[in-house]
Amino acid sequence: MNLILFTPAETACPLPRSDRRAVHLLRVLRRGEGDSFDAGLVNGPRGKGTLTRIGPDALTLSFAWGAEPPPLEPLTLIIGLPRPQTARDILRDATSLGVAAMHFVLTDKGERSYAHSTLWTSGEWQRHLITGAEQAFDTRLPEVTRERTVLEVIGALAPDSVRLALDPYEAQTTLSAGAVRCSDRNAAAQTVALAFGPERGWSGAERAALRQAGFALVHLGPRVLRLETAVIAAVALLKGKRGLM
Repeated sequence: MNLILFTPAETACPLPRSDRRAVHLLRVLRRGEGDSFDAGLVNGPRGKGTLTRIGPDALTLSFAWGAEPPPLEPLTLIIGLPRPQTARDILRDATSLGVAAMHFVLTDKGERSYAHSTLWTSGEWQRHLITGAEQAFDTRLPEVTRERTVLEVIGALAPDSVRLALDPYEAQTTLSAGAVRCSDRNAAAQTVALAFGPERGWSGAERAALRQAGFALVHLGPRVLRLETAVIAAVALLKGKRGLM
């Protein structure tokens, strides 16, 4: 935890000692009364927090805020809804990498019951965004949606976005070659939509729909990767193309 995030409401209240952030402050960072630490407001500025009092049940904190971090990179991920553990990894790590949006979509070959797991119904998914942002020393969280179809999501994309769909089965072009438009002088401001099929892959109808919507089918090489690995590899490659890594 490189940055400890709080909501505005939380900054006005004592922090219970059972809270994971209090445990981190006392046991990992070993902060005492009067010590400071790196803090941030969710989707707001970064700054310094100060541990003003250690009570038997809660910590009293004060904050001094500085500048806000830069906006998230205009990179949208469209992901066939995966099993919950895979989704947890993607939520955390893609947030750390600074993507602007993640849309977990219903697909022909995907397992629709995953949308009703406790990851989503309990709100747990938000905690993984926080963890990813804290790791990256950032306050900004991506937009996350679920249970829309591929067609609904791609229909709402910016019309001038670069559109790439990972498909290890029919794609003839590498992601590196397909992303050549991401390395031009306007790359930093250009929206890129990157689509990943579910763990069983895209259906023929979905491939046709993606092509019709302007997506180029691309691959990451001859090896078939786990979905969470493919997401991180693809995002890292695109960030390199855009001069951001």
